[in-house]
Amino acid sequence: MHPVTSNTAPERDRWDLVIEPHGHVLDLKLRELWQYRDLIALFVRRDFVAQYKQTILGPAWHLIQPLLTTITFTIIFGKIAKIPTDGVPPFLFFMAGTVLWTYFSGVLTGTSGTFTSNAGIFGKVYFPRLAVPVAGLLSKLIAFGIQFLFFLCFLAFFMWRGADVAPNAWALLTPLLLLMMAALGLGLGVIVSSLTTRYRDLTVVVGFGVQLLMYATPVIYPLSVLPEPYRTWMLLNPMAPIMEIFRHAYLGAGDVSVGLLLYAAALIGLILVVGILLFNRVERTFMDTV
Repeated sequence: MHPVTSNTAPERDRWDLVIEPHGHVLDLKLRELWQYRDLIALFVRRDFVAQYKQTILGPAWHLIQPLLTTITFTIIFGKIAKIPTDGVPPFLFFMAGTVLWTYFSGVLTGTSGTFTSNAGIFGKVYFPRLAVPVAGLLSKLIAFGIQFLFFLCFLAFFMWRGADVAPNAWALLTPLLLLMMAALGLGLGVIVSSLTTRYRDLTVVVGFGVQLLMYATPVIYPLSVLPEPYRTWMLLNPMAPIMEIFRHAYLGAGDVSVGLLLYAAALIGLILVVGILLFNRVERTFMDTV
């Protein structure tokens, strides 16, 4: 901060930036978040580079992890359990689910530790606290881009081999599906992060909670294999229509419902708003409890 000279006020009394607490819970200061976009870019680079900085294979793990997970799912759920995959090659079916779920779960788990993991820097320097989870979301988006291109390479190979897959115009909704997953992961993550300032047990719960949530999402099975009552309950999960539409867009399998997509978008929007409001409220006093 640099003082602005003036002929009418003492130099020490005029500043180009004034740091003050939020006046009310709805004062989100999103414009200030945009002003700190350079800092967010630095956080994005830090999060992406530091993840595998001292590993031998480095960023190659972004490809190895989904590949090994897909192979494991193909063997266990495709070959041994013989779970149907709506007529598409099991490898592509499981890879599509793995790539999407990896992004969503990464945003959720990364965001859920915002306050506890960054208490040191939060207590020393001022910047919009929401910059940290937003940066984490963007760094995970880079990893998703790498894995998504990896998936498209396998898709092209299987199509060349004559596999029964049919990419279609629904693929144009990919940016919207990404936005919805990012908003859902961010919303749930900041809710958990805000609550962990008082209830540290949630840091343990979120780890296996995300794993349990995967089984409540059609990642390793299609919705078509579920009996009707269970399918109805499954569709209450906003990730379910996102997963189904993504598979339909690139593989030609899965159910597509515009109504369910609108329902998911509305629920995700509500979760995001509640999460940001709670984050904004906890931000003012979290240093007293962390």
